[in-house]
Amino acid sequence: MNHEHHFAVSLQWTGNRGTGTSGYKAYGRDHVVRAEGKHEISGSSDRVFHGDADRWNPEEMLIAALSQCHLLSYLHVAASNGVVVTDYTDAATGVMEQTADGGGHFTSVTLRPVVTIATDNVELALSLHHEASLKCFIASSMNFPVEHQPRVVFRAE
Repeated sequence: MNHEHHFAVSLQWTGNRGTGTSGYKAYGRDHVVRAEGKHEISGSSDRVFHGDADRWNPEEMLIAALSQCHLLSYLHVAASNGVVVTDYTDAATGVMEQTADGGGHFTSVTLRPVVTIATDNVELALSLHHEASLKCFIASSMNFPVEHQPRVVFRAE
C-alpha cells in the first residue's frame, strides 16, 4: 500500500544588492527557507562560491538531512528490536565534485553515528544500521552512496 506524503517549503532570495544579477560578484547568495509553523533557515552558498559562511549552504543541509533521517530511522528500528538507545551523535561528511562546466554532484556521504545503548546487545545494535539505512527516505532517494561507519557503546544505567 502506497501512502503519499506532501511537504512544502518556500524560499526567498534576499541577496539583491541593488543591481540584481548584473554581474557574478554583484549579488549576494543569501536566502531564507521557510515552512509553515517552523523557524526560518538562513541560507547562502558556500564561502568558496561567494556565500556567507555564517549561513547554512545547500550542501550542508543535504548532509544534515541524511544524518537526521538515519537517526530517526535508527531510533525506530532500535525501539522495534528492543535496543534501548540513550545517546546518539553523528559526525557526517560529504564529498562533492565540481565538474568542468561549473556544475557538480555529490560522490558520497559518510555518516559516523556513535550510539550509546543501555542494553547489552552491541552486535544487534550495530546490525540495525543497515535496516535503518533501508528505511531512510532521504538516503533511498540519493544517486550516490551513503556510507555508514557506526560505533556502539554499551553503558549500563
